Amino acid sequence: MQNGTDLYALDINGASFVQACGGPCTEGCVTLARIGEDAWALGDSKRPNAEPLRFTTEELDAAGIDPARFGLNV
Repeated sequence: MQNGTDLYALDINGASFVQACGGPCTEGCVTLARIGEDAWALGDSKRPNAEPLRFTTEELDAAGIDPARFGLNV
């Protein structure tokens, strides 16, 4: 993604979103899917129709989001 590839141009149809939850998930849970070599989509399981936000691995790290917490490898 460092070469100027637009994250929102990547096709996320068929992406496998994994849910991570730190509690009872009554307010909503974050979902994460790898959508490319250095690309991730972050969604909300309580708002399945909302477009997931997209991030590079570096951006996820800066936000304190660890894909390992979702069972995903970087």
